[in-house]
Amino acid sequence: MAIYILIFSAFCVSVVLSRIIIPRILVVAFRKRLFDVPDARKVHTGVVPRLGGISFMPTILFSVCFVTAVGLMLGKGSGGERLMTNLPEFFLLQCGLTLLYLTGVKDDLVGLRYKAKFVIQILCACLIPLSGVWINNFYGLFGLGAIPAWVGVPLTIFLTVFITNAINLIDGIDGLASGLSGAALLVFGCLYMAHGIWIYAMVCFATLGVLVPFFYYNVFGQVDRGRKIFMGDTGSLTLGYLLAFMAIRYSCYDPMMIPYEDGALIVAFSTLLVPALDVIRVVFYRWRHHKGLFSPDKSHIHHKFLAMGFTPRRSMVLIVMMACAFSCVNIFGINYVNNTLLFLFDVVVWTLLNLWFDRVRDRRQAAKEGNVH
Repeated sequence: MAIYILIFSAFCVSVVLSRIIIPRILVVAFRKRLFDVPDARKVHTGVVPRLGGISFMPTILFSVCFVTAVGLMLGKGSGGERLMTNLPEFFLLQCGLTLLYLTGVKDDLVGLRYKAKFVIQILCACLIPLSGVWINNFYGLFGLGAIPAWVGVPLTIFLTVFITNAINLIDGIDGLASGLSGAALLVFGCLYMAHGIWIYAMVCFATLGVLVPFFYYNVFGQVDRGRKIFMGDTGSLTLGYLLAFMAIRYSCYDPMMIPYEDGALIVAFSTLLVPALDVIRVVFYRWRHHKGLFSPDKSHIHHKFLAMGFTPRRSMVLIVMMACAFSCVNIFGINYVNNTLLFLFDVVVWTLLNLWFDRVRDRRQAAKEGNVH
């Protein structure tokens, strides 16, 4: 019971700190005129500070370290000693988060070339297999089991960079990136608690705590009162890297930590299916239409929902609900369905949903054009 109290305490400390820090970030942003100015691609109107992500990494680190230290000072029975595991992994995770945090701050304040940002992302991704965490087993997916390091390590680096950018790219309407990340963090936190990997459970819930006040300011804050804020690249890169690590750590077969589970890979990445599959779909769409693969456009899933006539807030809620549905189906279905069949089911359902969304969007646009003429 004591360890659960510590984890809940980390969540509460994170919520309180984030609630204190974000209004002060807003004050600094308005005094220094650090705004995200609307343009043709953006949904919001009016100037909105984009520095909310600056509160993420320091708050997470403070909450986890403070609660762990208190637990250790209270002595045996407090649960603090149960957090002192996986320290090399945890420290390298913090190293990667720190580098990406600084990268995001620079990008949000003065801008950063995409190539430089990409190189830093690869460097941070390399820290994960350096800690001994990499995808070393496919758990029967496509008939594959254990895989060698020369395959698993590059795959781990690729997936880390891919997921980090997926969270960054889906941050297009209020509450979407934080909502999807919050749902994934809740799942990961519960999974790690179920397996007794307490330090990562605490990190997940501390990060979830950061997102609670931010979500309120991001979704319900009013622009005209200066109470609205975006997370910026600082926040999305932090969340993306953290979620990538949590998924890869859970997928890594380590019998000393987690017993072998047939569905480990599917369960871990099911929480990230919507942003991941959306990036794949968008890249394929741009390639098919001879556009730059990294050129900005309005082809993401949230743009489809907006084009179908949904408000930004309703679009956010529906997309988060869709992500939760995928995650629940995979977590419960893995006990009854083969890994490969379940993955193919996810892809088919995602494809059919997007075809339906396209049809609804096109019919609405045709109706609008008909009314104009």
